[in-house]
Amino acid sequence: MLSHRSVYNDDQRAFRETVRAFLSREVAPKFLSWESTGIVDRSFWEGAGAAGLLCAQVPARYGGGEDFRFNAVVIEETSYAGYGGPAANLTGHSDVATSYIQHYASDQIRESWLPRMVSGGAVCAIAMSEPAAGSDLRGLRARAVRQGDEYVVSGSKTFVSNGQHCDIVVTVVQTGESAESNEMSLLLIEADRPGFIRGPKLSKIGHASSDTSELFFDDVRVPVSNLIGEPGTAMRMMMTRLPQERLSIAVSSMAAAQKAYDITRAYVADRKAFGTTIGAMQNTRFRLADLKSDLAVGWAYLDQCLNELVNQELTAE
Repeated sequence: MLSHRSVYNDDQRAFRETVRAFLSREVAPKFLSWESTGIVDRSFWEGAGAAGLLCAQVPARYGGGEDFRFNAVVIEETSYAGYGGPAANLTGHSDVATSYIQHYASDQIRESWLPRMVSGGAVCAIAMSEPAAGSDLRGLRARAVRQGDEYVVSGSKTFVSNGQHCDIVVTVVQTGESAESNEMSLLLIEADRPGFIRGPKLSKIGHASSDTSELFFDDVRVPVSNLIGEPGTAMRMMMTRLPQERLSIAVSSMAAAQKAYDITRAYVADRKAFGTTIGAMQNTRFRLADLKSDLAVGWAYLDQCLNELVNQELTAE
């Protein structure tokens, strides 16, 4: 179900084999170790970049392939293989954070960072949630106060994917003159700036190898030129990019659901009870047929959305 769909062209079908080879070579031997330590090796990023797995949707002049369907192939294959942690790492970097830099950052920022993000030389995270502001972004408290040609950033973020490895962070901050103004902006913050502090990795129920962290900003000074988009437009930008972010989650979810079905089908075909296999029993066959129908509908809708995204027709509605 992952390979033959018409939404993909021959280039993306060939790329799928590249992704599978990378996962077999670079992820499979190390995955259990990463799950135990709660973080992938930095070499994972360098290898993924060398194999062409990162930020494939960015323009060719930055090293990309200008087509989000390559990103979808990466997430499908990584999720189908059961590597949820690395899939989350890749999604945060390639599908979410990169989008804001690609579409809204200055030429200087794009030229400086996108090639490194494509190569794996730089890892990007996005910092939205805070201890008191999860899905309610209007409750965030991290602030960036302008002082001359700099912003001084204070506050904290939590549940930041790639928080330990990140070299840059697309950060949602309050930039209004008062705390009550609720003017939110996006600011690119480099991790090597004084006052940038990484908290410890957070323990999670699943996706253990996707390093997820708290970040702290202790009067971090960032040049005004690091602003992404115009001041006060963070919410508008986030709503505009939301369809792609939702689609990445859908891609991962469909691949994981397909893998669960495939595992179940193989199991019931082999498991014997009452003189036959469980898979030969009428109720099992009915249930599998229902599940296969649900998957077929899900894949069809996902492919429709992928086509709309590539044609710039997918909206948040």
